[in-house]
Amino acid sequence: MRDLYVALTSKCGSSPEEMVRPYAGLPVGMKVGMELFLRDGVSIVEACGSAGFPLFLDLKFHDIPYTVAGAIEASVDMGVEMVNLHAAGGMEMMRRAAEAAAGRVTVLAVTVLTSLDRQDLRLLNTSLSPADLVLRFAKAAAEAGLDGVVCSPLELKAVREEMGGDFAAVTPGIRPASSDRQDQRRVATPAEAVSAGASALVVGRPVTEASDPRSAATTILEEIEDARGRFPGH
Repeated sequence: MRDLYVALTSKCGSSPEEMVRPYAGLPVGMKVGMELFLRDGVSIVEACGSAGFPLFLDLKFHDIPYTVAGAIEASVDMGVEMVNLHAAGGMEMMRRAAEAAAGRVTVLAVTVLTSLDRQDLRLLNTSLSPADLVLRFAKAAAEAGLDGVVCSPLELKAVREEMGGDFAAVTPGIRPASSDRQDQRRVATPAEAVSAGASALVVGRPVTEASDPRSAATTILEEIEDARGRFPGH
């Protein structure tokens, strides 16, 4: 698992090769979500692999257990490093996903999207706070045999304290101090996320929409390295 995954979108270039070119040689991974995967399909997966970038395929599987297990098998066949699914899909779905992965691909449970806050959760008919719901999902994911969770940086410390250091916590919603929050609500800087125990950070627009994406990615890598030095064990 890399420290930083760059979240690519169709705005990053007209071809998969063009999208990954700015990061050549950097110790980063790539994250591909549904928007880009629907446009470019397996070609973006192949481009990342050819350029030597581990790939986090962010399709957030949420379906019946049989279908999700099949999706995990297909992800293994494509050679991706990480995939994710919604913890809200239930225990049996997560168990079947873990069985299908069999250690060949890292499977993460999406807990509460970083675009949601407590008011949004009322629509889901729960009185739990985002932090409480994240912890409930994290415990269920671990019980089901998954490798970790995707959570906002605001829940990182609680997840790390509850789940221990071997349980992966991958964190989107990362915004450098000078960056606009855009549509993210529960955010933190790279240093804050590392100090709270993040296993890896996912950063999109602050890197991909920067005037110099490579420089922006390098700056975040340096901030992560500095934070890991200041917060040993994180």
